[in-house]
Amino acid sequence: MLDFRLYFGLGTGHILTWEALDHLLFVTALCLRYQVADWKKVVVLVTAFTIGHSVTLALSATGHIHFPTRWIEFLIPLTIVATAFNNLGQKGPQVEHPSRLPLIYFFALFFGLIHGLAYANTFLSLEGPEGLLGHLLAFNLGIEAAQLLVVAIVLMISFIFVQWIKVSRLWWVRIGSVLILVAALKMAWERWPETGHSRTADPAQVPDTDERYSPPIAYERTDCLLLTGAVSPGYSLLITDCSLKYYSKALLTGKSIHELIHAIR
Repeated sequence: MLDFRLYFGLGTGHILTWEALDHLLFVTALCLRYQVADWKKVVVLVTAFTIGHSVTLALSATGHIHFPTRWIEFLIPLTIVATAFNNLGQKGPQVEHPSRLPLIYFFALFFGLIHGLAYANTFLSLEGPEGLLGHLLAFNLGIEAAQLLVVAIVLMISFIFVQWIKVSRLWWVRIGSVLILVAALKMAWERWPETGHSRTADPAQVPDTDERYSPPIAYERTDCLLLTGAVSPGYSLLITDCSLKYYSKALLTGKSIHELIHAIR
């Protein structure tokens, strides 16, 4: 149960932070054209996105696929740009009465594959050799809980502007999409692989120079901590606020985070 809470918290913490603004913008762009009355269509949309990112998250966690972090981070804002352009291309009737299978459903499924690779980077930075499936399930459920909260907030804001303030539904979608498009283009420019800098180190590119265990070293990074040597020598571990209590104990005891969460009962 302790492991489940930890990995569930890491999943929610990965989404509900300023560092996850790209994921938040993508989910917002997906749901922007819908209202509360369209909740069944939103469920299908979120399910398509869930299937997409769950597939690549599982494949990455089990070591079947790996992509460089810098390219994943560059592709994510491009998925936002494409979704925003798709919103802007919608006409009045298409926004007022979304079709049963609009293109955005396929965007959610396909682009979910890319976002799943980004989720995997956080998951793999903490994962140990034991309990992979349980940890993967808890982490994925944490992501889903956070995404559903974001979807609910977007639908509520849309309801306020369209139903209460009486903003045209078409203009609401266009204005929101333009703002999201500008933010996504800025992200893509900053993350261009030739000049951009990844938010996390790519574990596959970190050389393992020492077989001996080295105590974790903490580096301050906005709302999280980057621990080096916390799982294995030369390996970077991203810890969010929900697991700082484990980090503190690990720093004092010299144990790895994975050893610690199995030792504390």
